[in-house]
Amino acid sequence: MITKTRTYESPAQTPLLLAFELGQRSWKLGFSVGLGQRPRLRQIPAGAVGVVPNEIARAKARLALPSDAPVISCYEAGRDGFWLHRYLTAQGIVNHVIDSSSIEVNRRARRAKSDRLDLVGLLSLLARFVQGDQRAWRVVRVPTVAEEDARHLPRTWETLTQERTRLINRLKGLLATQGGHVRIDADFLDELRTTRLWDGTPVPPGLQERVTRSWAQLQHVEEQLRHLKATRTTHERDLATPTRNAIAQLQTLRAIGPIGAWVLATEIFGWRQMRNRRQLGALVGLAPAPYKSGETEHDQGITHAGNAHVRRIIVQLAWGWLHYQPTSALSQWYQRRFGNGSRRVRKIGAVALARKLLIALWRYLETGVVPDGAQLKSMET
Repeated sequence: MITKTRTYESPAQTPLLLAFELGQRSWKLGFSVGLGQRPRLRQIPAGAVGVVPNEIARAKARLALPSDAPVISCYEAGRDGFWLHRYLTAQGIVNHVIDSSSIEVNRRARRAKSDRLDLVGLLSLLARFVQGDQRAWRVVRVPTVAEEDARHLPRTWETLTQERTRLINRLKGLLATQGGHVRIDADFLDELRTTRLWDGTPVPPGLQERVTRSWAQLQHVEEQLRHLKATRTTHERDLATPTRNAIAQLQTLRAIGPIGAWVLATEIFGWRQMRNRRQLGALVGLAPAPYKSGETEHDQGITHAGNAHVRRIIVQLAWGWLHYQPTSALSQWYQRRFGNGSRRVRKIGAVALARKLLIALWRYLETGVVPDGAQLKSMET
């Protein structure tokens, strides 16, 4: 999402431009007043925000700017998250968090790269952005503390679900190496003790110990998932009203369960304002990426440059939509285009359906218009 920035024209309004290169041990700061100026570079310990105001004051004096000159800063979105943005904003600094993948780079196979060069390049792009070049990069929409905190429950659920799948696959794989097969259910340990291998011998003690430990880890993960499910209602009461309303409205549709509604609402629908369907598709990484150069023209698929959490859940919801909403217009479109194709074609079609479904759900939340042919849960017989 691009944020419009005013252009400073008069000398009295010339801002101090500040770029951060954030590292794990140290931060590099670059100061400038515009294009063509030699930047002032400084290094401070990582996280030492108390030093930043002093460095800003020294930079203003060195670059002949008044002490009350406005400051515009930027840094790339990464492991440090948004806390630095909130600190800078509280200090009266106009800050932009930049999508790293949108920054221009030299396309040579081998190019010089260092923190200093990256910092200088970031300053140049900031100067262009301040002067009105809105295509210099893409600015990240920064959530509030509450909006960011609301995403932890569904992301924790996603992490635990992936961990559960990994542990189940490990149990099956370990036993398969000896030709053993045991159902992963409540009686797993009892069946493991009585299982015999191809030659009638029991499972070796080393393998039994390792499998038992993995089983204990699986039970711990299952317990955490049950706890999250039990406390989901309590967490929902703490959400902001728009997010809570979005969760409730999404769950009125068949094929949309609590987890899918939570992810969609907390990641995008509960706090983001979409201008059009193209912006929504690009946000999730489901926008097409065509390639046209001279006589060469082909489709590169989707961009994958977006919110991976939403992209994963909406593809899962698309498969569920085909099962629970077979009479909807979206499901009928899928069956006409991809229903009789190969497995690969059907998977490609599911991604296309996911994009259409995401747009339909957005319109449902914005206008209240139910997707064509879809059924509400209250209409179930």
